[in-house]
Amino acid sequence: MVESDGIGKALTGEQRPGEAAQALRAILQTQYLRYLIIASWAVGLLPVVGGINALIWFFGTVVAGALRGQVEKGVSSRVGSGWGMVFPLVATATTAAWAVAPLMAWFSGHPFGHALAMALLISGYVLVFAQLRSSPRQALVISSPYGVAALIILASLWGSSLFWAFLAVVPFTVAGLFVLVTMTMLREDRITAFQEHQAHLIEELEAARDKAKAASDAKSNFLGVISHELRTPMNGVLGAAQLLASTRLETSQREYLSIIRNSGDNLLSLLNDILDMTKIEAGRMTFEVVDIHSDDMHRRAAGPFQAQAEAKGLTFVSRFEGDVPAIVRGDPLRVCQVLHNLLSNAVKFTDAGEVVFLAKCTRLSDDRVKFDFSVTDSGAGIAPADLERLFQPFTQVDASSTRRFGGTGLGLTIAKRMANIMHGDIHVESTPGKGSTFTFTVEAQVVAWTTQKEAEPIHADVEGGGALSVLIVEDHPVNRMILEAWMGSAGHVSSTAENGQIAVEVAGRERFDLIVMDVNMPVMDGLSATRAIRGAVGPNTETPIVVLSASARREDHQAGLDAGADAYLNKPIDFAALARVMNQVGGGRASVRRLEDSGEISVAA
Repeated sequence: MVESDGIGKALTGEQRPGEAAQALRAILQTQYLRYLIIASWAVGLLPVVGGINALIWFFGTVVAGALRGQVEKGVSSRVGSGWGMVFPLVATATTAAWAVAPLMAWFSGHPFGHALAMALLISGYVLVFAQLRSSPRQALVISSPYGVAALIILASLWGSSLFWAFLAVVPFTVAGLFVLVTMTMLREDRITAFQEHQAHLIEELEAARDKAKAASDAKSNFLGVISHELRTPMNGVLGAAQLLASTRLETSQREYLSIIRNSGDNLLSLLNDILDMTKIEAGRMTFEVVDIHSDDMHRRAAGPFQAQAEAKGLTFVSRFEGDVPAIVRGDPLRVCQVLHNLLSNAVKFTDAGEVVFLAKCTRLSDDRVKFDFSVTDSGAGIAPADLERLFQPFTQVDASSTRRFGGTGLGLTIAKRMANIMHGDIHVESTPGKGSTFTFTVEAQVVAWTTQKEAEPIHADVEGGGALSVLIVEDHPVNRMILEAWMGSAGHVSSTAENGQIAVEVAGRERFDLIVMDVNMPVMDGLSATRAIRGAVGPNTETPIVVLSASARREDHQAGLDAGADAYLNKPIDFAALARVMNQVGGGRASVRRLEDSGEISVAA
C-alpha cells in the first residue's frame, strides 16, 4: 500500500529522479497522436472560423509540433532528474500555437464560437496535464498559454453578465485536473512500490540461487574428498578380510568375517549410490560410448544374479528374443548398472517362484535397435497407490523393508534417471500378490548384426608366470601390508616405498618386473613419481606401472594413463584384476596396455 506521506510528496510536485525522462519518453512515444488531435481541432474550427483561417491554424500548429518533436528527441538523452530549460520553453511556445484556436473560435462571431472556445480550452488543459501527470508544476508552466487565452477572453467580458459565468467555469475545471493528477500519481506510486518490491524479491531470489549453487558446489567437492578418505580405509578393511579368509578360522570367526565383508560391501554400495545421485543432480554423470557384444553384455548383466537366485531356491530364467545384433555401441557400464538394480530387487524381494530376465530386441533400421529389458518376479507385487512414489529418492514402498532388506531407497531413482539420460525409460507393471515386471527400454547404435569370432576370455588366475619382482608404492601401512602379503602368498618378491620420492630413488637403483603405484601420497604423489620414472634413464624406464586410486572419475583415470602408467585400478583393489595384470607383465608394457584398453581390469565412473 502507498503511505499518506508518499501522496503528499506527489501532490507538492516534488519531482523524483527519472520522472522527467519518463514523462518525456511517454511524450515521444505518443507524438503521432498529436497530429491527429490537431486535425480534429481544425475540423472543429472549420465551420466556425472558415476554411482559410482553419487551414492557416492547422499548418502553423503542425509546423510548431514538428519543431517541438525534433527538440524533444534531441534533449531526451540528456534529461535526468530535472527538465532543464530547453524543453519547457519549446513546449510552452508550441502550446501557444494551440491556444490560438480557442481565441479564434471566441472572437469569430459565430453562434457556436463561445461554446467551442470553452471546449478547446478545457480540452487543451486536459491534454497537457494528462501528458505531464507526473510533474504538475511543469504542466502549469507549459499550459500557461491557455491561461493567457482565458484571461484575454475574460477581459473581453468585463462589465457583462457573462464575465462571472465564465469565471465560474474555472473551479470545476481546476477540480477535474486536480482529480486527474491525484489519481494518476496515486496509481503510479502504487506501481512504483510494486516494482521496488518486485526488484527486492528478484534480488533475494538471485542471492538464494547463488547460495544454493555455492552449497551444491561445496557438496560436490566434499563428496569428492570424502570418497577418497572412505575408500582408502575400506581398502584396508576389505583387503584384510580377503587375506583373513584364506587362513584357518573357527566357525564363529568365519561368521564374524562374513559380517565384516558384507558390511564393507554394503558400505561401498551406499557410497557409490550417493556419489551417482550427486553426479546426476549436478549434471556431471559421464557416459562412455564403446563397442560391446550383446551376449557379453547379457552375461555381465544376468551372471551375478543367477547364483543368488538359485541360493534362495528361485528359478532364474534368462534369454534373448527378437532380432539380436551381435555388436552394439553404447555404455555397457551404465546399462548394466540399471539392469543390476532391477535384477537385485527382483531376487531380493522374491521369496519363492522365479525371476525372468528377458531381453527383447526390435530392429528400427539398419544401424539402430531398441532393447526392451524386462525383469519379472513372482514376489509380493506393488499396490497401484504405491507405484507413484516408487522412483522417488530415499523411498521404499514398505517401510519395514528397510529393516528387513536394507538399502537407501536410491537404487530405482538412480536407475530411472540414468535411463532418461540415455534417452530411455523404465516402466513397471505390478499385481499385488502375483509379482512385478520392470521394463527398461533403450535404443542403441548397431555396429554389426552378426559376428564370426568371439573374443577370447582373459583368465584371472596367477599361474605359471614364475616369481616377479614387484615395487609397491603406498603411503598407507595397512594397504602396504595387504599387498605384500598377497604378493608373498603367490610367490612373488616385493619391495615397498612410502611415497613417490622414495619410489623414484629405489627405481633408479633396482630393476623390477612391475611397479604398483598409489596416486595420493605425501612428499610426491604417484603421478609425479610415474612421470619421473618414465623420464629418467634407469632400469625401470619401460617397467609396467599400475596406478591405484580411490577416485573412480574418468578424468582421473585418463590422467594416470597420461602420466605414463599402463593400467589403472580403483580402490578397494580387485585382486583378480591385479592378477590379470601380472599375467601380462611378461609381454611388457604393450601387453598390459592392451589389457587396459580392453576394459577388463578397470572402469572409470
